[in-house]
Amino acid sequence: MDGIRDILDRLRARPANVVTRARRMVEAHVPEERRGPGWDRHWRELEAYLELPGQWSAAEGKEDDG
Repeated sequence: MDGIRDILDRLRARPANVVTRARRMVEAHVPEERRGPGWDRHWRELEAYLELPGQWSAAEGKEDDG
């Protein structure tokens, strides 16, 4: 029974990663059948950007502002 409580506590806890919180809010409004094939990858990449500060794929000063 403790295992179930641990799982429920984790589900109720507010994630520290703001992207994870945003994903939960968006997924509450977008049904699974409407999510594209890259949905999960997109969110995981955004979450990773916050978890690994400074580890960006674009070189410094080379970003496209257009």
